Amino acid sequence: MTANVDPIFPLAPKAKWATLTAGNAAKDGTGTVAGVCIAGANGEFVESISAIPVGTNVASVLRVFLNNGSTNATAANNTLWYEASLPATTLTDVAAQVPVTIPVNRAIPSGYVLNVVIGTTVAAGWQVTCNSDSY
Repeated sequence: MTANVDPIFPLAPKAKWATLTAGNAAKDGTGTVAGVCIAGANGEFVESISAIPVGTNVASVLRVFLNNGSTNATAANNTLWYEASLPATTLTDVAAQVPVTIPVNRAIPSGYVLNVVIGTTVAAGWQVTCNSDSY
């Protein structure tokens, strides 16, 4: 039997990012957030969300909220989807900063948004990237 030798590629791969420095202690998705994934007309498959420090930071937490496409100011429109600890980091020119990656591997419906926040204010910031594919 012959195996499929043709690779399968996503229709429209996407990467979107935001740099976070300001803390948001709200656990309900309200307050200042950054949208790192907005599902297209046919939905979105989110592979992962990665955060990499861009300098010296105190420890914090990355929170990922799924929003139904309406205002995030209404807590009922958001649900806490994932959390990941962000370690304290020190800027260096002789070693790589280690990213924190959340393997998501889930689909989100059309118009839904993944919003991200960090729990405490940091000095340099965390660059948060969403890797996803449009259907």
